Amino acid sequence: MSRWEHFPHGADVGVRGIGATKAEAFEQAALALIAVMADVATIEAREARPVECEAPDDELLLVEWLNAIVYLVAADKMLFSRFSVEIDGPRLEAQAWGERLDPPRHRPAVEIKGATYTMLRVAREGDSWIAQTVVDV
Repeated sequence: MSRWEHFPHGADVGVRGIGATKAEAFEQAALALIAVMADVATIEAREARPVECEAPDDELLLVEWLNAIVYLVAADKMLFSRFSVEIDGPRLEAQAWGERLDPPRHRPAVEIKGATYTMLRVAREGDSWIAQTVVDV
């Protein structure tokens, strides 16, 4: 079953996505990223934004993916509650669905500066994929 979780890391926050496929793990890691900032349940999937990135390996692709989401949040003043990811080798193509930030309703907690290489890991464990890293808050 796909899910996301946070794990403690000093002053920063670890985000982890778990899924049946690598793409699902990346989707869940993005939800974990958003959940650092706001309650995902308060975010409606009203508008879609395309996301494309590329990297030479899975770990660097996860960082590129999460940093693309951080950029969209900052540039478009949006929060996201649903992601659809397709990974083909070094290339990721995705859609992120969300809505404009509404501070009274979303009550943003912190601003994420970016995904880091700390505790960076993308791997298959049994029947699941794990995609994790630490984000700088």
